[in-house]
Amino acid sequence: MAIDKDAVTVSPREQPPPNNSNDDASYKRDPVSLSGGHSPSTLLRTFLTTTLERIVPLTQAGVDSGAKVFGAAIFDKKQPPAAESGGILREVTVGTNTETASPLLHGEIQTIQQFYGMPKAEGRPDAKDTVFFATHEPCSLCLSGITWGGWDNFFYLFTYEDTRDAFSIPHDIRILEEVFRVPSTCAHETASDLSSRPLYRAHNAFFSSYSCAELLAMIPASDAGRGELVEMWDEGQAGGSFF
Repeated sequence: MAIDKDAVTVSPREQPPPNNSNDDASYKRDPVSLSGGHSPSTLLRTFLTTTLERIVPLTQAGVDSGAKVFGAAIFDKKQPPAAESGGILREVTVGTNTETASPLLHGEIQTIQQFYGMPKAEGRPDAKDTVFFATHEPCSLCLSGITWGGWDNFFYLFTYEDTRDAFSIPHDIRILEEVFRVPSTCAHETASDLSSRPLYRAHNAFFSSYSCAELLAMIPASDAGRGELVEMWDEGQAGGSFF
């Protein structure tokens, strides 16, 4: 069967990155613009509250069935936070790791599957109009899933180092190092140079990403809600509420 090349359209997320720059700073977008105008304070409150109230219970059930402690959530950028919800963004869907069904169903991938399983006719927003949150910094599989899914952003609570050290799960770092960290063939790169290279580009042609710690650092001391967020952060980290 002949293919009508003129009829084939390519999604923006399938386009190759522009060749005009390899500098991460040229792609970097701040959290406010990424989220459709929401402040770091609103974003952090949304992520911490959702982790405690929605993701942790799901994840605990998943762990009981043999899965790992990873979860994710997707929020609507365009709807303003409602007072009755505590001033957090509207949740579109929330998911957890279901690797006992398939090793590919990490928390982020399961959540993406749920998102795209929602009928567009029933109000599912476009990915570009949503904020993506992961409890743990996404692995190589999930980085690709978020990119192919069409998100221009993601935020996360725990770093790769947290995942390795606090959760005893070193696979994310190891796979990125072993599979993707390719030594340069056109420069005299030492082993130390190679090991100091970032595992992925946090700001690139497809997305910008931030940790919750970075969001917290962006909230000025004068912000009326900062104290409550710091308390929530400290209690979750020290008290083990965040898994």
